[in-house]
Amino acid sequence: MDPFAALFGHVTPRARTFFTGTLCQTAQYTDEGHLHFLNGGGLTLVQADRSALRFDEPTLLFFPRGRVHSFSADPERGADLVCATVELGGAEGNPIGLGLPELVVLPLASHPALMPICDLLLGEAFSERGGRQPALDRLFDYLLILIVRHVVEGGLVATGVLAGLADPRLARALTAIHDAPKTSWTLDDLAAIAGMSRSRFAEHFRTRIGQTPIDYLTAWRMTVARQLLARGKPVQSVALQVGYQSAAAFSRVFTRVTGQAPRNANEKPI
Repeated sequence: MDPFAALFGHVTPRARTFFTGTLCQTAQYTDEGHLHFLNGGGLTLVQADRSALRFDEPTLLFFPRGRVHSFSADPERGADLVCATVELGGAEGNPIGLGLPELVVLPLASHPALMPICDLLLGEAFSERGGRQPALDRLFDYLLILIVRHVVEGGLVATGVLAGLADPRLARALTAIHDAPKTSWTLDDLAAIAGMSRSRFAEHFRTRIGQTPIDYLTAWRMTVARQLLARGKPVQSVALQVGYQSAAAFSRVFTRVTGQAPRNANEKPI
């Protein structure tokens, strides 16, 4: 059982490297996802309504959903940085993008497993070899997956789907939903997969995830549907792939959950 396979399968993390070098002044960053790797020097992170944070050792700083922030580099040493914008599918309702903390800070000294990928990033960032940009972007893609693993395995979130995936019993039920959104799952079905009584499962799921199992199933179906529609799939086909027997029934639920009728570039709303 791979609890991440379906999540990453429907919304693949995407990273785009935009800066490699030594920052010698103040830099402003907009409200989109960012992943920064401080390799040397020092910098101060400034955010609205937050205390400033100082970093003087190799550290990964990850803003999953985007938050306006700025860096002030050490005036003497500067700050050696590799930076990328990231997209985790939060706009489409993907639980990864929605479930992570607003800022993840990972000092490499405390997380040695991240060092090999960071070494590869540095090797590409400061080289002039062919394919440098796509290589950097793919390495950041991989690094995003490692960070999500760390958050789940470390229990760094208390509620939401990533917290549920850290619970072996709930992870089995969540993985079943993610792998087969078309299935007409019932509360009894999911409780049996989790190895829990119906009532205990329902209570535990809602406490940990923040939704009932059936509400979460509906939300996941709409996330998958958004992705399929974005790829140009017809509404009728999408409806069947996420468990609805008619486009009309699917359209009612999609509109209720997302606030707009389902459509792709080639179709009019139902």
